[in-house]
Amino acid sequence: MTKAELIEEVSRVVEMTRKDAEVIVETIFESIVNSLHAGDKIEIRGFGSFRTRQRQPRIGRNPKTGTRVEVPSKRIPYFKPSKELRDLVNRPSARNGDARTEASAEQVSEIEQTRDSTSHSE
Repeated sequence: MTKAELIEEVSRVVEMTRKDAEVIVETIFESIVNSLHAGDKIEIRGFGSFRTRQRQPRIGRNPKTGTRVEVPSKRIPYFKPSKELRDLVNRPSARNGDARTEASAEQVSEIEQTRDSTSHSE
């Protein structure tokens, strides 16, 4: 799934304009990147967690010339899926061989419940 497809899916499921859905998706991605840049961990229950890992400096090789190159230490983003996500991905599909259909129906239900509860609290 591409980011454009994700935006379309959010727009369709939540019944909002594509532009509003794009703002939501972009905001989520920016928040994740900013938190990782600041050194924070992001934990999304039932989905997984994002963290950074430190890579040590090393000596690499330029693949074009074969010369040795010093590669400095750096932080890399790392995603660890939750047990629930791993189970959803690996469960046998129940209908028409497509597990995504079931997961999407569950996600739509959760989103609608969240939207309904937020609209009542305003």
